[in-house]
Amino acid sequence: MLTRAYQHTLNSSTVLLGSPLLRVAEVSLRFGGVLALSEVSLTVHQGDIHAIIGPNGAGKSSLLNCISGIYRPQHGEVLLHTGAGSASTRLTDLPPHRIARLGVARSFQNIELFANLTVLENLMLGRHIHMRHGVLASMAWFGPARRQEIEHRGLVEEVIDLLGLQAYRHRHVGSLAYGIQKRVELGRALCLQPALLLLDEPMAGMNTEEKEDMARYVLDVHELAGVTVILIEHDMAVVMDVSDRVSVLDFGRLIADGTPEQVRADPDVIQAYLGDDA
Repeated sequence: MLTRAYQHTLNSSTVLLGSPLLRVAEVSLRFGGVLALSEVSLTVHQGDIHAIIGPNGAGKSSLLNCISGIYRPQHGEVLLHTGAGSASTRLTDLPPHRIARLGVARSFQNIELFANLTVLENLMLGRHIHMRHGVLASMAWFGPARRQEIEHRGLVEEVIDLLGLQAYRHRHVGSLAYGIQKRVELGRALCLQPALLLLDEPMAGMNTEEKEDMARYVLDVHELAGVTVILIEHDMAVVMDVSDRVSVLDFGRLIADGTPEQVRADPDVIQAYLGDDA
C-alpha cells in the first residue's frame, strides 16, 4: 500500500472530489486532409476512471496526445483545473514536459521503455521531473544529491510493491514477458506522482488472466493513490466494470458520453462500436 506521504502529494491539489479536473473544449485535429478529431468536448472529473472507447482509427490516441502535449490541435483547447474556483491552466499552450510537471502522466499503446535498463532504473526515470540537483552533483552522488536519490528510491519501492514487481526489480526490461513490461510502464507513469493518469490501451495484447491482473492494478492505483484516470481500452467488459464514465469516439466525433449503463444502451454506440447484435 502506498504511504500517507505519497497520497498527500497526489491529493495536494485543491480540486475537490467530483469537480472538473480536465476540460476538452471543441478540440479539432487535422493531419493534411485527414480530420482525426472534430470539435470534441468532454469533462473529466476528479476521482473518476473515465474511459474513452471507439473503433480503431476513431481518434482515441490522438485525443490523449492532445492532452499530453504531443499534438497541438488546430482548434479548441484543453484546460487542467489546478485549484478551486476558476483557476485553470491551458495545456494546449504547453510542451509535454511542462504538462508532466503539472501532474499529467501517460503510458503508451506501444511499450516505450528502455529495454537495456533494469525495472528499477526505468522506474527511477519516472522521478526525473522531481529531481532538483544538477548533473555534476548527481554524478558525484554525495550530500544533498545522495539524500535526494535515497528519498526518490523509497517512493519507487512503494510502486514496485503496489504493482507486484519485487521479483523483477533488477531484471533488464527487455528480458521480461510482455505483460510484465506493460506493468512496468504503468509503474513508471505512476512514479511521476500524477494527479491525472492517461492509459493508452494498457491491456492490449494480453491474455484474460493478464487483463484481470492489470485491471486490478489500475483500480488499486485509483483507489489507494487517489489518481484520476483516463483509460483507452477495447475490452468492453473491462470498461464497463472499472469505469465511472465513458466517452465514445467514432471517426473523430464524440457520439456518446455518460455512465457505462447509459453508453451501453445508446443506439449510436451499438451501431458504431458494439455492432447491431450487441
